[in-house]
Amino acid sequence: MDILVVGSGAREHALVTALKADKSVGRIICAPGNAGIAHEVETRDLDATNAQAIADLAAECAVDLVVIGPEVPLVAGAADSVRALGIACFGPSAAAAQLEGSKAFAKQVMDEAGVDTARARVCGVMDEVAQALDKFGAPHVVKDDGLAAGKGVVVTNDRDEALAHAQACLSRGVDARVVIEEYLDGPEVSLFGITDGTMIIPLEPAQDFKRAFDGDAGPNTGGMGAYSPLPWAPPTLVADVTERVLQPMIDTMRERGTPFVGLLYAGLALTARGTRVIEFNARFGDPETQVVLARLASPLGQVLLAAATGTLDALPPLAWREGAAVTVVIASRGYPENPVTGDLIEGLDAAGCVEGVTVLHAGTRATAAGIVTAGGRVLSITAQGESLAQARNRAYKAIDRISIEGAHHRSDIGLAAAR
Repeated sequence: MDILVVGSGAREHALVTALKADKSVGRIICAPGNAGIAHEVETRDLDATNAQAIADLAAECAVDLVVIGPEVPLVAGAADSVRALGIACFGPSAAAAQLEGSKAFAKQVMDEAGVDTARARVCGVMDEVAQALDKFGAPHVVKDDGLAAGKGVVVTNDRDEALAHAQACLSRGVDARVVIEEYLDGPEVSLFGITDGTMIIPLEPAQDFKRAFDGDAGPNTGGMGAYSPLPWAPPTLVADVTERVLQPMIDTMRERGTPFVGLLYAGLALTARGTRVIEFNARFGDPETQVVLARLASPLGQVLLAAATGTLDALPPLAWREGAAVTVVIASRGYPENPVTGDLIEGLDAAGCVEGVTVLHAGTRATAAGIVTAGGRVLSITAQGESLAQARNRAYKAIDRISIEGAHHRSDIGLAAAR
């Protein structure tokens, strides 16, 4: 089958890499892609926020399946536009993608599905925000109700900081809302489920690192690294979350008349009171996708097509590689507040020669001088190993071979788990 992958980040590079390993996949096109993806498959210029442009490109290329990576086109209805042309699409409709597009909507569906989550209040004015902050107490959790590229959440003990973030969220427009939640203690886990709208198949769990610097210091980012599997997690975690969270959400969405087809991402907190949902996303997460797909042995193209065509029940159980995977994000100088672009990236070939390492591109661009930075998160250095410690060692060995002026990365991705 021929596949169009929509997006330009390391998540899409990981998808392309996994699809290339599937012998049932023929032509792969990625739009708009990046410098690393363009080195491996055909890329096309595309405004990935334009739903109709995505559908038109799929028709022009006569692909059998479209895989939409980012959340913005999904919320904009790209999957609807593709399906309207009779082309199979891996990704939820605009109505179903509201699970990510609106945190207030997600809370409503969780309530209907009986899914455990944090107590919350949806606020439209600052007086309501102040009351909610006082009700739940510190640490304060303030979330932009809409899409914010993974950076719309503030968790702080400083009430003034919480109020300032809420004010910034509400200033986006007359319909803007903010969600104030109780703080959930305990480690966080990301669990993906691939669904055809009726059944859902869980993938292996991962843990990501949102803060910019070591020790979870600094501002929130789109993600600075991840690892999988989780040696400390309860052995029944995946089965329990599938039964109590993922399947009830899919059942409820179908009963509401908005079936969810694609990738349902559950962000979880393993609290003292049990597992609670922090949030849902409507697509593969970045950087967790990089480590999860590195460990997947089943042919990805066949799995995604089965989800898109309602035939997941015909698939054999997913197969997984032994060992562990770690991805470490290299970010440009100034990230996340003011990322600088145009800096030359050196050492890519040397890094890719480290055993078990795949260099996945995100914010990169090819120029006459070489490959340069073109975004905040530049590369995801993804390594596999027989153990988490070995995977970490390989990832950081590869990073030592890469040079980008002023770039930074965390040195503690997966460290506590490896120890």
